[in-house]
Amino acid sequence: MHDTLDKRAPGQAHAGWVAQMVHPLADQGVGTPASFISKQFDLASIAGDEVLAISALGLYRCFINGKRVGDDLMTPGWTSYDARLSYQTYAVADLLVPGQNRIEIWLADGWLRSQLMWGGHPIFNTWGDKIAAIAELRSGENALLVTDASWQSGALPIRKSGIYFGEVFDARVPAAVSSGTEALPFDPAILVAHETTPVRELAPLAPIKSWADAEGRTVYDFSQNMGGYVAFTVTGDAGATVSIEHAEVLDQDGTFYNGNYRTAEARIDYTLAGTGEEHYRPHFTFQGFRYARVTITGNARITAIEAVPISSVTEVKASFTSGNKLVDRLVLNTLWSQRANFIEVPTDCPQRDERLGWTGDAQVFAGTACYLADSHGFLTKWIRDVMVDQREDGAVPHVVPDPTRMQPEHYPGFFGSTGWGDAIAIVPWQLYLHYGDAAILREALPAMVKWVDFVWSISDGPIVNPPRFWGARGFSFGDWLQPKGPSAKPLPTIGDDAAATIYLFITSSLVGRIATITGDKALASRMEKMAAEVKAAFAREFITASGRLCYDDQTSYALAFLHDLIPAEHVEAAKRYFKSTIGRSEGRIGTGFIGTPALLPALVKIGEPGLAASVFLQEEVPGWLYQVKKGATTIWERWDAIQADGSIYNPQMNSYNHYAYGAVCQWLFEGVAGFRPDANDPGFATVVFEPTIIPELSPVAASHDSKNGTIRAGWSMDGDKVRYEIEVPQGARGLLRLAPDYRDAMVDGQPHNGADRELAPGKHLVTFTYAAPQREEIAASRVNARTP
Repeated sequence: MHDTLDKRAPGQAHAGWVAQMVHPLADQGVGTPASFISKQFDLASIAGDEVLAISALGLYRCFINGKRVGDDLMTPGWTSYDARLSYQTYAVADLLVPGQNRIEIWLADGWLRSQLMWGGHPIFNTWGDKIAAIAELRSGENALLVTDASWQSGALPIRKSGIYFGEVFDARVPAAVSSGTEALPFDPAILVAHETTPVRELAPLAPIKSWADAEGRTVYDFSQNMGGYVAFTVTGDAGATVSIEHAEVLDQDGTFYNGNYRTAEARIDYTLAGTGEEHYRPHFTFQGFRYARVTITGNARITAIEAVPISSVTEVKASFTSGNKLVDRLVLNTLWSQRANFIEVPTDCPQRDERLGWTGDAQVFAGTACYLADSHGFLTKWIRDVMVDQREDGAVPHVVPDPTRMQPEHYPGFFGSTGWGDAIAIVPWQLYLHYGDAAILREALPAMVKWVDFVWSISDGPIVNPPRFWGARGFSFGDWLQPKGPSAKPLPTIGDDAAATIYLFITSSLVGRIATITGDKALASRMEKMAAEVKAAFAREFITASGRLCYDDQTSYALAFLHDLIPAEHVEAAKRYFKSTIGRSEGRIGTGFIGTPALLPALVKIGEPGLAASVFLQEEVPGWLYQVKKGATTIWERWDAIQADGSIYNPQMNSYNHYAYGAVCQWLFEGVAGFRPDANDPGFATVVFEPTIIPELSPVAASHDSKNGTIRAGWSMDGDKVRYEIEVPQGARGLLRLAPDYRDAMVDGQPHNGADRELAPGKHLVTFTYAAPQREEIAASRVNARTP
């Protein structure tokens, strides 16, 4: 069953569909056995150019003459199905024979109709209650076979499947024809050629250890948290069962624990046929897990087992190593979280009853995503779904594809949060920076403008005052999951009004810049005027006469400094207040989803690279390296997901595979290794090299496979001497920019005068003297909470 032919045909559009969308009458509805449709057909000869174009409502797998078509997973993928449905195209001549042939298309609930959203208010049949398939087999312009109501149908040995549920498979049940089919009303105009890298299996992982629990069940540790499934080989009697449960962590006493999955059963049940060696892996689901607990009922024995990660991210495009192994593991953890959550849609997590395309997570992580993997098609496709799901008044949903748009009664007002909806502008901007894609800017610009105008309309002015309660128009998540600090005296948190106003400035400024790039001068002028008005209002409303921001927290200062919202007369005082927020938190992070990516770049920008290093490298909670020390192999949702005493945080919202805080890797590439795209010459046509020296990380080495070739940069220290080695790809130019306090700089053996210096393609050596910041001052700032 799993012998595959990867014969995906070139991605040209399949025009002029004549096939019908066909529903198996054997289907009994959501949560019932999966179904198939099939057809026998004759071919006089094989021309060699036969191509199958295929899609489905639900998930499909296709077989021709008993052999699987392609090896893509979770097809046709996940889009806003009522407006955009992907199809795949495969070259299938090798599967066909002269004479009689048989095609069989397996169908399951998938994202279309299995549970979405969480336990209290789950949504079923989100985009429809009938699974169906559409397919055309063509040779040149000739249609050899199309789906229509003459096809037959039957039930499959997959007795139940669901994204959150898992899969139940009874190998004793034959896939036998029992019913006919019906053609559904369907507009083929919504079919779009699959726009992103298909989901595929990655290299499997063998268990590093296993043990029996107190009830005789076997627990396997696959060493790595992932998104994927367990594959196994089993022998035994017909009717014996293998049941698999999944978990990300063990609890405090080393016991299998998956309470944080909430209502997601995340289970696999396999019933043996008793025919000798049987091989199984799920067909229409995936789980987030590191551990698997196996229960065998009856006479059966597992002879082989492995964990198989799956992802739309199939190739790694970057590397980062340093003198700190915890930092290196943090980067690897971020990559694994991206893999697990880049399965067709950039989701928050792959394990619990959620797994949704949260816009806030995606907007903070998009830059990092584009470094670690080729995310061009993946994020472009997702942004198109964001545009589909955007409401008429410009509000962007919290999650995309948005299950609540079709059934709003379950989650009224599930849209419109600043910091989340801004993904409509920030993600395309990252695609422009990394890939030079101006087309996505033009395509998404009208949606960006609608969003900015919506945010302005929340309070009808430049200061945005979001309502407090979920579902109210303009509700904002603010700086989501910001750590509170000591329970005796929690640290201050940015107010929703300041956060929303800052984001209105960020995005109106960005949309003005995008309008300039795309040639819309009138729009650029309007957005620039709006941004200027917001900036002035922010200074009046949120900055005191002494230069202190009113909420006096890390996120306020980080975002305000990074986006130049501090008036010149207040900059020096605000720097001191900013540093004081670090001191009050004892040198630890005090930021949430929107503040964390800005924190370290902002500290470097105000001339405090040593303080940035101190915050980044500290190993207590909250901190990036704390979770690595606790054994994390992916990025956690919460800083304290496992607390210092080993206890597990409240399982109601506690994922161990959330990529958002991994956005710090963008700073590791752009700040520490020191290379980034130039917004004035995007797509890495010009690469800006500007390193931030953190002695504790020496030696640093990083690379990125850009669209213009491989970029390399790394530095090492010998005393106060820095050796910075860089490589400009052959398809690009370099631009060297060194901090003023990097003294005695030499470039390829020639003195450097301190100005930006153009670098030709090839390797270059830069040397300079580095004066470390005063560590005693940094240490004091971690202890003293004095304000200026």
